[in-house]
Amino acid sequence: MARLTPEQISKVSAWVAEGATLSQIQERLSSQLEVSMTYMDVRFLVDDLNLALIEKEEPKKPEEPVAEAAPAAAGEAAAAPTAQGAGVVTVEVDTIAQPHAMVSGHVTFSDGEKADWYIDHQGRPGMAARSPGYRPTPQDITDFQVKLDAALRQAGY
Repeated sequence: MARLTPEQISKVSAWVAEGATLSQIQERLSSQLEVSMTYMDVRFLVDDLNLALIEKEEPKKPEEPVAEAAPAAAGEAAAAPTAQGAGVVTVEVDTIAQPHAMVSGHVTFSDGEKADWYIDHQGRPGMAARSPGYRPTPQDITDFQVKLDAALRQAGY
């Protein structure tokens, strides 16, 4: 690792205080001070100087409100209170489970596609789309899991 002069160290400290990333510091060392260092050497330099990098928060995507499962009376299916196919994932629990399952039901994904889901007697989940080859989006899968959990808890599972 290259030895830096006190003036160079103060410049590095100023760059860190400005919020520069390790890559930016590495580039500035090379272009402004003509000091060639690997990324790892820059990381060690910042650590050795007891400097704390300023971590910038990544912009968060606006979250869509998650619809709660509607209260279900004894023996009724639990379903989200939205119209099916309206861009929201809805989950229903069957009042009588399929023969091979401990609990089963149906899901309608945000694009209107439907699938049958179940949890077998060994606790293994499964799902069969009604349209051959259909794959829901990752966001729909996440929404399905959250809503299924809520619906099953409400049904007493």
